Amino acid sequence: MKSYRKELWFKTDTRRQLINITPQVQQCLNESGIKEGILLCNAMHITSSVFINDDESGLHHDFEVWLEKLAPEKPYSQYRHNGFEDNADAHLKRTVMGREVVAAVTNGQLDFGPWEQIFYGEFDGKRSKRVLVKIIGE
Repeated sequence: MKSYRKELWFKTDTRRQLINITPQVQQCLNESGIKEGILLCNAMHITSSVFINDDESGLHHDFEVWLEKLAPEKPYSQYRHNGFEDNADAHLKRTVMGREVVAAVTNGQLDFGPWEQIFYGEFDGKRSKRVLVKIIGE
């Protein structure tokens, strides 16, 4: 059995952003040489997320609106965590959107349904953050 590990780095210009990282993850799979196995992709920061969904701009807008209703950024004073930071909402948004995805690898490809894509969700951006890609298989 083979094992592959790589860190992908992202830095957004805005506080919140969704980035389709499927091409970078597929590139990792190509580099690994693994044809059959399992791929794990997870955010390495507690205010960012990795999740699978459709790459459709209306849906991305809906995520933003829905998450902001669930955990509004402001007023900062509504959160006890915000005594030294202003990112409590980002922690909550990450919890809702999830930390990682696991995908089957078949014939050297991500074994996805027709519209599935992997996204990096940034909820407290404007600084560099990591995503781990770990692949095991043969």
